[in-house]
Order: sequence, then structure tokens, then C-alpha cells
Amino acid sequence: MDNSSNKKQVKMPPVAREIDLVRLGKALWKRFWIIAVAAVLGAMIMLLITTLFIAPKYSSSVQFYVNNKLDIGSTSISISSSDLSASTSLVDTYIVILESREVLKRVIDDGELDYTPEQLRSMMSAESVGDTPVFEVTVTHTDPEEATKIADQIAYTFSDALDDYIITAESTKVIQYAVFPTAPSSPNKTLNTMLGFLAGLVISVGVIVLVEIFDNTIRTEEDITESCDHPILAAVPDMMAATKSKGGYYSKSFVNSRGGVVLGDGISFSATEAYKLLRTKIQFSFADDKKCHVIGVSSALLGEGKSITSTNLAFSLAQLGKKILLIDGDMRRPSLANKLKIKKVPGLSNYLADKTPLDSIIQNSGKKFSDFEFDVIAAGHNPPNPVELLASSKMTDMLDTLKERYDYIIIDLTPVEEVSDALVAAKFVDGMVLVVSQNYCNRHSFINSVNQFDFVDSRILGIVVNRVVEPGRKYYGKYGYKKGYYRGYYGYSKSTAALPPRNGNGAADKK
Repeated sequence: MDNSSNKKQVKMPPVAREIDLVRLGKALWKRFWIIAVAAVLGAMIMLLITTLFIAPKYSSSVQFYVNNKLDIGSTSISISSSDLSASTSLVDTYIVILESREVLKRVIDDGELDYTPEQLRSMMSAESVGDTPVFEVTVTHTDPEEATKIADQIAYTFSDALDDYIITAESTKVIQYAVFPTAPSSPNKTLNTMLGFLAGLVISVGVIVLVEIFDNTIRTEEDITESCDHPILAAVPDMMAATKSKGGYYSKSFVNSRGGVVLGDGISFSATEAYKLLRTKIQFSFADDKKCHVIGVSSALLGEGKSITSTNLAFSLAQLGKKILLIDGDMRRPSLANKLKIKKVPGLSNYLADKTPLDSIIQNSGKKFSDFEFDVIAAGHNPPNPVELLASSKMTDMLDTLKERYDYIIIDLTPVEEVSDALVAAKFVDGMVLVVSQNYCNRHSFINSVNQFDFVDSRILGIVVNRVVEPGRKYYGKYGYKKGYYRGYYGYSKSTAALPPRNGNGAADKK
């Protein structure tokens, strides 16, 4: 019987994201220095190209005045521009004559110029001066002397060349001869530099906008809620970034190789409250009266902080006096032994693969990181068949035995997108916690991991957002922790640091 219709309808990765103008504005403001550098760099490049690679050109001009008299034989008549053409003025007519091949060839011959008519036409431009009967001819050349020579030759030749037409030479008068140019007319360094500046500005803004629109990285809580229907259990601040500030909330703690305080009582007050919130929501997630609940902790990608989350969740539950067992179920890349400074072997793989006694693989976390202890099972030796070991009946039997001893069993599992171990383990856990690292995990991988758990009918308790860069501004405001909340209670947390440790029931230990 096909029960595919009973499967939960899961969300698929969106083809395009809704454009958030506020988000785009923040992205542009955050990268303002990139835009500024790109604009300045564009201006410098354009100035360099203009100076070194574009030859300067010089322009020299002559001006002609057009008479409105034509001589036909011995008769002189006056006509208006509308008489010659309905759409063309006298000035336009003279410009057409000037640019004709015959007139240009005559200019070349009279001035003994070494150009073709086409080359000469490409050097010159002619246009009327406003709405007056004056037109100006401008010659542009890389040699200022040559530009002046050609312009003057046009002035001398054009009036005489009109004799070949019905129009007499007296129809035009030269009112301004060529002047030797003292400065280049092009390129315009100022204009080109400004264009380079604008090009750098527009290109950098365009790239940032496109990257932001098509960015698939999870950056906000909305990215998660838009991608799945599972609740966000807690948002843990970036404890690596917190150590960069000199103030510090830390007392005794484990400091990893990157300098981040990640375990036990020594983590920041904001992180402690986040894990307490996670602990509370985990407790309320189970309405049944089972003695022990098995919780799996996984992530979509490697390096999202699932091991840190499972360990601190165990610490947090142990603070309530609960009996906690933490199992390193990631037998491919185990990390709990290093984090907790316990023996790597014997561990889970040794028990499942051979006859290692169960009690011999259970270790105590000790008081290295917290006044509250819990038990740990390391991953053991790296086996060649971790999936088969997790799927074995011996694993199920082991958990059934351990459930009689503990209140909570937390299993640190593999990332879903890397291997299938976590999906195999989903059959014996009561609920799964999915860890998502902000500014790290992409939406496609996250959605795919949620879909895979939903496909195997695993109950996802919710999402833990890890390494939140700005707690108190985005995530914590939604959980009731306003900006400045932790700052106000920081003194309280310091003042209680000197109090005697408490026993499992919450009362002060008198020893």
C-alpha cells in the first residue's frame, strides 16, 4: 500500500527570494567602504587610461556667415530658407555642400594635404551656431598645427568652391579664421574621471545587490521560518566573537583552539540563557510520562555547532538535577572526547562491534567545566560501517537498557547532508533538534535536511540557531530579551559567582 500521501508536505527551496528593500539597504550600508573603494578605484583607473593610453586631440574652428542672396546670371534675387526646402535651412544646405566629396577634394588639392576626402571628413564637423545664419566648421587632429592648417584651408577654399554651383562666392563670408589651439579639446580628464567614479559606484552597488538577492545563506530568523514549519527553540550567540571583547563574562571554562569559550558554566550569560531556553522548550516538547526521552542533535552541514549544542544542552539539563547521558553518535568524525577531555576508547563503536561491556564505555564528565556532572559515551574507534552499527538491534537494546538509568539521553549525530547516519538513528530517538549556523548554512541544504527527516517520519522538535552575531538586536528581541537585558543582569551574575555550589535539588551544598 502506498502511504506516500500520508507523508508531511514539506517546503521546497524557493526559486527566487522576495526582495527586501530594508535588507538591501542594510547590506549596502554595511559594505559602504567597498562601494567607496570601488568608486575611487574606477576614477583612478579611468584617469590613468585617459592620461597614458588616449592621445590628446586639438580643435581649431572657422565660422561662416550665410547671405540670403543668390545670383542667377545677371539677376540677383533674395530667397528665404523655406524657398529652398520645406525642412532644410540655407545653413544646412551649405554644410551639405561643404561635406561633399568634390569640395573636400578641392580643399585637399589647394592645401596639398595628404588625406583622402573620407579622412578629411572624419576630422571635421560642421554645425549651425544657434538659430543664426552662421555655421562653424571644426577640425580635430592630434597635431595642433595640422588642425589649424586644415581649418584655414577650408576657410580659403570653400567660398571659391561655391562658384561651381549656381551660388556665388559672395553667398558666404568668413567671419572667423582658425586660431592655434593651446590646449587639447579631448580627452576630457575631468569628465572621464567622473565617469570612472560613477562606473565603479554603479558596478559595486549592482554586484552587492545581486549577491544579496541571490544569496542563499541563512542570515535571519525569517530565512528559517520561510523555509520550514518547525519552531525555533533558541538562538545561541557567537561565543567565538564574544571572546574578542575585553570585558568578558567568563569564569572557568573550556577554551577551544580558536579562543572561543564553548562549554559549561564559563560561557557567556547570554549563551547560558539561550541554553536554558532550549532546555525549557525541550521539556515542554514531551507531553508523555515516559521516564526517559532520547534526543538526537544533528545539522545540515559539517561545522554548524551540533556537538557544542548537544554538550551544553546536557550541562543545562544536569543543572536541574536530572540524570543525563550524552552519546557521541558521530563515529566518523567524533569530537566529544576532545571537548570534554575524556578517553576516546572504549566507546560506542567498541560496544556495538564487539563484546565490550556496556558499563566500561560510560564515563563521567567530571567537574572540569561545570559543577553539575553527567555521563558520556565516546564514539570509540572509527568503524568502517557506522550506519550498520547504528541500525543494529544491539543499538536499540542498549538504549532500552540505558533508559532505565537516565532521565534524558542526548545523541550527537552526523550532519544530514554529509552522510545518512542521522536518518538511521531517527528511528530510535523521541525527537530531533536541528542546529543551523547563522551566516554559514545555506537555505537549500537546510530545507533538504528538514525534508529528509520528515520523509523518515522523524519528529523534529525545533531549530537551534547557532552563532548569532547580534543577540539582543534580532533573535533575542523575539524571545523577550531586549537589548541591554543581559547588561543589566551582568552584575547579578557576577555577584552570584561567589555563592557556594548547589546540589542536585537546587539547595546550597553545605560541604
